[in-house]
Amino acid sequence: MSKVPEAPKVHYFGIRHHGPGCARSLVRAFAGLQPDCVLVEGPPEAEGVLAALLSEQMQPPVALLSYCPDEPARAVYHPFAVFSPEWQALRWALMQQVPVSFIDLPLAHQMALAKAQEAEVAAQEAEEASESGGPDEANAPAVAHDNAPGSAVAPAAADGAQAPAADPTADPEPGYRTDPLNWLAQAAGHADGESWWNHTVEERGDGEELFAAIAEAMTTLRADLGVQAEESCPYRARRELLREAHMRQRIREAVKKGHERIAVVCGAWHLGGLQASVKASADSALLKGLPKLKVQSTWVPWTYRHLTRASGYGAGIAAPGWYEHLWFSGVAADAAPGSAAPRTVGWLARVARLMRERDLDCSSAHLIEATRLADTLAALRQRPQAGLEELHEATRTVLTMGDEAALGFIADALLVGQRMGQVPPDVPTVPLQKDVEQQQKSLRLKPEALERTLDLDLRQPNDLARSHLLHRLHLIDVPWGRVSRTGRASRGGTFHEIWRLQWQPEFVVRLIEASQWGQTLEAAATAASLEQAQQAEHLRDLSELVNQVLLADLAPAVQAVTRILENRAAVNGDTLQLLEALPPLANVFRYGNVRQTDTGMVAHMLDSLIVRAAIGLPLACSGIDDDSADSLRTTLLAAHSAVSLRDAPEQTQAWQRALRLMADSTTAHELLQGLAARLLLDEGIWQASDAAQALSLHLSSGVEPLQAAAWLEGFLNRNAMVLLHDQQLWQLVNDWLCGLGEEHFVHILPLVRRTFAAFSASERQDLGQRARQGGHSTVAAAARTAAVQWDEALAALPVPLLQTILGIAP
Repeated sequence: MSKVPEAPKVHYFGIRHHGPGCARSLVRAFAGLQPDCVLVEGPPEAEGVLAALLSEQMQPPVALLSYCPDEPARAVYHPFAVFSPEWQALRWALMQQVPVSFIDLPLAHQMALAKAQEAEVAAQEAEEASESGGPDEANAPAVAHDNAPGSAVAPAAADGAQAPAADPTADPEPGYRTDPLNWLAQAAGHADGESWWNHTVEERGDGEELFAAIAEAMTTLRADLGVQAEESCPYRARRELLREAHMRQRIREAVKKGHERIAVVCGAWHLGGLQASVKASADSALLKGLPKLKVQSTWVPWTYRHLTRASGYGAGIAAPGWYEHLWFSGVAADAAPGSAAPRTVGWLARVARLMRERDLDCSSAHLIEATRLADTLAALRQRPQAGLEELHEATRTVLTMGDEAALGFIADALLVGQRMGQVPPDVPTVPLQKDVEQQQKSLRLKPEALERTLDLDLRQPNDLARSHLLHRLHLIDVPWGRVSRTGRASRGGTFHEIWRLQWQPEFVVRLIEASQWGQTLEAAATAASLEQAQQAEHLRDLSELVNQVLLADLAPAVQAVTRILENRAAVNGDTLQLLEALPPLANVFRYGNVRQTDTGMVAHMLDSLIVRAAIGLPLACSGIDDDSADSLRTTLLAAHSAVSLRDAPEQTQAWQRALRLMADSTTAHELLQGLAARLLLDEGIWQASDAAQALSLHLSSGVEPLQAAAWLEGFLNRNAMVLLHDQQLWQLVNDWLCGLGEEHFVHILPLVRRTFAAFSASERQDLGQRARQGGHSTVAAAARTAAVQWDEALAALPVPLLQTILGIAP
């Protein structure tokens, strides 16, 4: 009588991360196997927060965030969606109260190894730079990315942009790791491994038998490819060996504990390594003496956009929204012949709803025809039902009538999706993160993955508090929102702020990093601003920082940063820096009263800077080249606007004296001389006759044409109104151009064309019409108008009617 072979205790389930087909088959396999121990490829440090998966407030997509408390920037994400096989395995084990563990190499070791590798690379680069006399980018080591298929949970530190699909027919270089799915795709007649895997695995539901096929394919490929399956980077090759050795050790430990049905969920590529005949002593020796770092883990919300390969995530997928639809709609492989699968009808219905929301034509007849076309294409390609490729072609052909532009918003809204997950409030967080979350809740400002517009009325206390929150987050490098329009551009005037908000999952890591500055947002923003002030190199940076801390309502920071700015300005004689510091400080006065902020603490600083900048301005404009003058023009115009905002008599007079000196100077650059003359004219300090005299002087025949053209460019200042409305100035410019010789005219033509090109289209059109009328058209028209003889009796006839219409008593 033959002996019945003993059933294996360890059952391996090779999956691909974020695969709905793998997840669905895994749930079916667990229902039949009923494992008494579940081991998942993932970071062991996160086992302490696994219980949160059972909370009703845990809504995927979410991610495990693991970081070093001493170096918060050294962090790793492990994302999960509802259709991720690991997510389903973890939830099944927790709901069935079955022991579950993560078995990957601890991140304490992985991060320590990465840190050591970075130090080694930095030392190597420094040595090469010292030998060659400078940095050599060509010899810098390339960063390796983990883009292998079947990677269950890829650390963010190893993620990168998806590498181009390798040609399986080409002879790869020794040590180059190709994508094994490309080999299988070529045999099946697919363009690449991605499309083959989607069609074969994710868009079908074969049940537990799927994993036997995956295991056979991957182990065979790994054995047959040889060196082509090895990592080309020595560091990454060693890391993979360590990972698989640690996973084998954890599997052995589970067997020793007496478990009879152990389920191991891992990346399909690791199946060959985990089932290899390696002695435990060899694995122990390999893992001995690894460096360690302190690591903490928690859950954070994630978005579908960050699950995509386009986001830079190494294990990313192309269409998270489609995968979610596959998961919730099911496979429906047993659908009746001739009937459309629920996933086909459901997907096209979502497309139709999206089109109707945008007022695009999409009738029921369109949906019926699109469904028939998708099913027909699937039948022609010998597929059990329509996949994403067939649905895309049917949508383009029937629903959008071949219009590719309409497919753009369909891809954003459905293929990728705007879903953002949430985590329970009791998951471990740093105090700063809790403070921010509390403020978000109290101010009714919910983080969302979809970008939205927020219009704040700063006269309202709640909106003012929201503005303070967003500005304080900016100070700790968490740009949740950006100001898109403020001040008079808004209908409400200076009391409105228009923000564009979009929350990013990586902001959580920045909040953890910012915890070094304080446990509350106010304390952290204050400390961060003081550190930025100490590190600032230019007065402009300090001036902008004063504006930022005022907008954030951080009174202690305002005093401290203002004091630093005052001390730096007292010993700084650089006029350019003084000019650059004026606009940010002037903005304080634009919002001060509305924000209920005491702006007097910076008023004396602004006044002092204006006077000092005015004193040094004429000298700063002398002896400079054309490029420097053009750059200084922008700075000068911004400073002039700042002086106008301050509107202080003493400072305004000092600034106007400086402009006069510039306009009359013989050493200042001609561009800036002309600009000063134009500013004096606009401010009413000069009359039209003064401007005409200066124009006549600088455009006279004795002035070198290039210098005259530069003065004219500065005087016109990209605004043609002064020429259109002043006949005297027009005639002077016209006479100067007409009096140039051919050689001089050709010489200055590019500069003059650049000057006139800065005018608006309507201004250029008006200038052209006036030039066609001739130089004396206005004088002639005035003479004709004066010569007209009016018939007073005839003109008085409509007066009674006009009085009646206007309601004027006779």
